[in-house]
Amino acid sequence: MTDHTIAGWRLGTRLFAAQAVALVASVLTAALVAAVIGPPLFHVHLLESGHEPDSPEILHIEEAFASASAVSLGVGLLFALVLALGVTWYVTGRIRGPLDTLTASARRISTGDYAARVTVTGAGPELATLADSFNQMAERLGSVEDTRRRLLSDLAHELRTPIATLNAHLEGLADGVTEWNDTTRQILEHQIERLTRLAHDLDDVSRAEEGRITIEPAPQPLPELVTSALNQVRARYAAKAVILTDDIADLEVWVDPQRIGQVLGNLLANALRHTPSGGRVTVIGRRGPERTATLVITDTGEGITNDQLAHIFERFYRGDTARTHDKAGSGIGLTIAKAIAEAHGGSLTASSPGSDQGATFTLTLPSSPGSQQDRGAAGGPIR
Repeated sequence: MTDHTIAGWRLGTRLFAAQAVALVASVLTAALVAAVIGPPLFHVHLLESGHEPDSPEILHIEEAFASASAVSLGVGLLFALVLALGVTWYVTGRIRGPLDTLTASARRISTGDYAARVTVTGAGPELATLADSFNQMAERLGSVEDTRRRLLSDLAHELRTPIATLNAHLEGLADGVTEWNDTTRQILEHQIERLTRLAHDLDDVSRAEEGRITIEPAPQPLPELVTSALNQVRARYAAKAVILTDDIADLEVWVDPQRIGQVLGNLLANALRHTPSGGRVTVIGRRGPERTATLVITDTGEGITNDQLAHIFERFYRGDTARTHDKAGSGIGLTIAKAIAEAHGGSLTASSPGSDQGATFTLTLPSSPGSQQDRGAAGGPIR
């Protein structure tokens, strides 16, 4: 009998066969031990009871003993096999039910039905744990599928506007309706830049979410990092009449200055975009717990609802307001910022009292190599 043949048996058959083999082996072992040890011991006891060694009764008694032992072992084996069959049938039924349910749910998931869930009761903690893991996997797969569909839909939306604009102007130029001048050139260049930025952002967020983002951390003065980022946006803040203030403690952080500059730029641009004229954006830097530094960026703008907070860092997520949709960019700046922060061993979180009550983004960064998490080794590139 080959292993392939045994593997094709049903679970109940395999369990019964395994128990039968174990029982037969046990009975054969008992019979062998009884045959080797039993007769000599029985013979000694007969002699001690007063029987003569050459007495005809001894031969008859010993034959009766051997026969009784064989019958007893045979009947015991038969009853043991019947009992094993009953126990196997019961245990198999308790196991096969949940396994059949898991199999049916797995088939549903393989066809794209990610709502499939399983409930296992009375089958032991192992199968209950397996069912919980299966449900978590199904929920994760469903979430990934929803994100994929939303990504494709939003990506098509992001591409549609610049492509339509380019197509309209090119057709106008070909038909002689539109003249080639500085205005036309600027429009075309702007749309091409938008497509280029979208491609770069998509590549950045994909690399970040897959853990392939490269950082080269080194000790950096926190005030210099923040001042550099603020200087790059002061003109835009002034043009919109939004007040920009900062209060940064004299701390040192262990980061890649280029990458953290990208994070701060995204956060400051996001705050400006959603803060009306006359509003205020404040950046505060303080020492955090366990050898970290914390930057808190607070605005007095549109705010974020509780429903939006759960998805604020998802790429291309759109809520009820423009905060989750970057009208001037690709809409994934916050996704990239969070991924870069986590690649450093830090974190980025968002909070808000509610709509029209402003928002706060908290960026936590390591202040030394030892305070980094397990995302990479300090002092070298992290991919």
